[in-house]
Parts: sequence; C-alpha cells; structure tokens
Amino acid sequence: MAKRPTSEIANELNAVLSENGCKAYSLLSERGRRAFFPARGILGQSAEARGSAINATIGTAKEDDGSPLALDCLKGMVSVAPTAFLYAPSYGVKAFREKWAEAMKVKNPSLAGKRFSLPVATNALTHGLFLAGQMFLDDGDKLILPDLYWDNYELLFADGCGARFATFRTFSGRRFNVAGLRRKLLSAGEKKVLLLNFPNNPTGYTATDEEALAIRDAIRDAAEAGKRIVALIDDAYFGLVYEKGVHGESLFSLLTDLHENVLAVKLDGATKEDYVWGFRLGFVTFAMKGLSDAQLKALEDKAAGLVRATISSASNLAQNLLLAAYDSPDYPAEKAAKFATLERRYRVIRRLLRAHREYRESFEAMPFNSGYFMCVRPKGVDAEAVRRRLLSGYGTGVIMLCGLLRIAFSSVPTDKLEELFANIDAAIRDIKGGHK
Repeated sequence: MAKRPTSEIANELNAVLSENGCKAYSLLSERGRRAFFPARGILGQSAEARGSAINATIGTAKEDDGSPLALDCLKGMVSVAPTAFLYAPSYGVKAFREKWAEAMKVKNPSLAGKRFSLPVATNALTHGLFLAGQMFLDDGDKLILPDLYWDNYELLFADGCGARFATFRTFSGRRFNVAGLRRKLLSAGEKKVLLLNFPNNPTGYTATDEEALAIRDAIRDAAEAGKRIVALIDDAYFGLVYEKGVHGESLFSLLTDLHENVLAVKLDGATKEDYVWGFRLGFVTFAMKGLSDAQLKALEDKAAGLVRATISSASNLAQNLLLAAYDSPDYPAEKAAKFATLERRYRVIRRLLRAHREYRESFEAMPFNSGYFMCVRPKGVDAEAVRRRLLSGYGTGVIMLCGLLRIAFSSVPTDKLEELFANIDAAIRDIKGGHK
C-alpha cells in the first residue's frame, strides 16, 4: 500500500519540532509525524467567521436569539451556562486547561519554574494513553514497562498501536526494580518508549522518594548514553499516597527538564483525582528540556489533531461542571474527605494483615502503599482457582491478573474488609484441603 503523503500543516509542525537540533521530531511515530490540527479546514474557517453578523459555519443548532437549541428539561438539571451544551474545542475548554495546569503546579511543587505545554483535554486517561501511543509508537516498536500492568495496555498499545512489550520485573524483593528498568533503557536500540504508572494498577505501589530519584537517574544516564527517550507517565491515581517517604509528586516533575533526549508525557485526569469516573475527562501534557514555546505548541497541535480525528472533542458539559466545582469553597474539604475514606480502608487492611499472621500461610501480600488496589499472591494454589472458589463459595469477587489476586479496596465498604480477607484465606485453605 502506498504511503499516505504528509499534509502541509503536519510538515510545518514537523519542521518546528526539528529546529535547533531538537530531538522531539525524531521521537514521533509515522502517525505522529502525520498528525496535525486542521486549522485551515472547517474549524479554521469557522474561527475566521466568529463575530460575523451572519455565521453559517458551525454545525450546531441555535435559537433565533443565538442561544443553544437545548432542551429545557436538560437545562434545568445543571447550573452551568447553556453554552456548555455546545461543542468544546478539540484542545479542550481554554479555562479548564489553564486551571488544570495551575493545579498541576500546586500538586507538584517541583514544577515551579519549569516549562511544559498547556494540557490538551482527552476523553479520560484511556484516550490520552491511546493518543500518546499513536504519536510515539510504530508497528513493532518496543514499549518498556513493568511486568505488573493494567491489562487495558494490551488493547491500547499492542492491539491499537502494534507495539511489542519489553517488560522487566516490577519488584526486586520488596522494592521497585530500578536496575531492571535501567537494563531495558540501555539495551540495543537508540529510541526508547517507557511507560510508568504510579500508583500502580494492579499493585497499588508508588515509588519511594529514593526510588523515584533512582528512576530519574536511570533515565538521565540512558539519555546521556545517547538514547532518545519518550517517558509516558500514567498518573491515573495521582495523589492517592498514604505513607511518608512515598513519592507524592508525579515523575513528570523530575523529567520535565531532565535532558534534551528525554520527552516527558504526562497522562492524567479528573476521573480519580476528582472522583468523577463517568465524566471521562483526561489530559495529555508535554515537556522536554530546551523546547521553545512554538515547539510545545506544535506538540499540542498534534495531540489536538488526534483528538479531532477520534472523538472531535471532550465533553464540554463535564469540563464546565468541573470548572464550577473548582471554584466552589467546599471543593478542598470535600475532596479531602473522599481521600480520607480511601486512606482509612488502606489502614484497616494494614492492621488486618498484621493481626492475622495465619494469612501468611495462605498468601503473600505484595508491596502496596497507595492508590485503589493491593494484590496478594496465593501460596501453593492457582490464583484463578482461588478466584472461582471465592465466587462460588463465598460470594466474593476479585480480579486474577498475572498470577495474583487484585483487590480493589476502593470499592469495598470498610466494614466488609475483614470478611473479604477472611474469605480469601478460607478459599485458599479449601483448595488445599481438596474442596471444590
């Protein structure tokens, strides 16, 4: 099949990303190099017509007074301006993007004085991950990641982008396996695409402060050795850290200006950070040492072009609802209360595991310190058999993944946690005793 020619706008963006010896262009996939925002098509012409006395360019419907042609029964359900019923820009609502960027600096004090792109809104983090894969992974490219990962990565990156997974063991003993990561980064091949997810799904583990610095050093050393690196940072569960000494900032903060060979891509969103799973709002943000404003904008344009090509734009209503929430005086306290609920469940599990030493005969608790999840490894029995026994004998559902049982304590009432772990222990003992 003949290779599709790159558009004029994409070529212009690619030229910007190649200026002054910048490595950003060389890190793009073929799809990423072709990506562009169609500023000269319908959207560009519509922008030029904005403010005209008669504007017949936009594919929305309006009342004769110019307000959106929206149903009154729906308008009465929400307390935002009727314009929230219209399309959002493919980049996202400007005020929402700016608010998120400012919040990133508050949540990550190490970003002070560092430069990064304005976040581009996506249809939640899953969509952002897919766009990043489209931008940086070609068929057959290797994606470096720990061996305990969210199974949707296979659909996103292997099936969706044609990538091959180059995994390393997640843990070395009870610590994150930085040495394994370093070996993968220094292996043959100049371009490296890396994906890290903290707090991790499925394990609920976040790198300690010491491990985070070691990860940074491994990436910097590989860059200094001539490797060109895209570091995809999946921050889906960002902020849900429950122990001192665990790295509370995004790894993005450590990588934004690390080296001219390291492009950091932050994938985050309101889904878990603001407890709005159904709003489906995420962001993709770029940073690289030495990038100019024009080069950061070029990456935004490519990302927005891929948004346009896949979903047109993220929900305008959801973005406006969150903007209103961020301005609410009750927002900080309400968010802290939700965090406290999750932390309380985490503390209960820690106490249960300490109190019930007999559980160590049945399973090993994997390292965990954050997020929504924790995992146990059954001893002497098959994890899938345990999962099925829990369903059939105890009315208890867990996920089997990579030979582990993933427990989403985020969705279990606090007063059910003791029963949950007792059931896991009993199910394993049933199987060892020959019960089915």
